[in-house]
Amino acid sequence: MKIRKGDNVIVISGSEKGKKGQIARVLAEKQSVIIEGLNLLKRHQKPRKAGQKGQIVEKAMPIHISNVSLVEGGKPIRAGRKLVGEKWIRVSRKSGKEI
Repeated sequence: MKIRKGDNVIVISGSEKGKKGQIARVLAEKQSVIIEGLNLLKRHQKPRKAGQKGQIVEKAMPIHISNVSLVEGGKPIRAGRKLVGEKWIRVSRKSGKEI
């Protein structure tokens, strides 16, 4: 996977198209990512203790990795790999800069 936790991304398709955010979590087995503050769903939560009120909680749901793209300079880019010494690094395919 070429996207990692902490990367800045833009959503390129779906209901959240055009919105930018930071990756909070990568779900490799599902090929999905969770982006902070995007794709929120409201969930009703029952009270846990006696006398406590129930509440509505907003939860960020996963977005498939094919629907997001890395951002460099405000524009979406594709990521590639480059061998430097004995280590592979991620680079922008457009500019060749390290991500």
